[in-house]
Amino acid sequence: MNIEAIRQYCMDKPAVTESFPFDEVTLVFKVAEKMFALVNLDGNLSINLKCDPDKALELREHYPAVRPGYHMNKRLWNTIVLDDSLDNDLIMSWIDDSYRLVVDKLPKKIREKLVQADA
Repeated sequence: MNIEAIRQYCMDKPAVTESFPFDEVTLVFKVAEKMFALVNLDGNLSINLKCDPDKALELREHYPAVRPGYHMNKRLWNTIVLDDSLDNDLIMSWIDDSYRLVVDKLPKKIREKLVQADA
């Protein structure tokens, strides 16, 4: 999966914004000001995604391209090296999971607005 496909997939979700808040090589995607994906554009392309802690461990054991989140809470975040060893549909499902985990933690009022925007 390349950066253009990742960017488009993330930006198609309701209320998503993108920015470079840390440096010029880390593209951050947020929903309601909360990060759900960070893409490293420098060197080997990789993406950090939020993940259920139990699932995060399972994915790391099963897929060599999935590692503990670089510069993130390693219990809740995975870094996925985008080296073409993983199916694009699988990566997109992990992006969906990350987005959903962040949305589920938002205040009810904000979640309801997102649901309305998606309808």
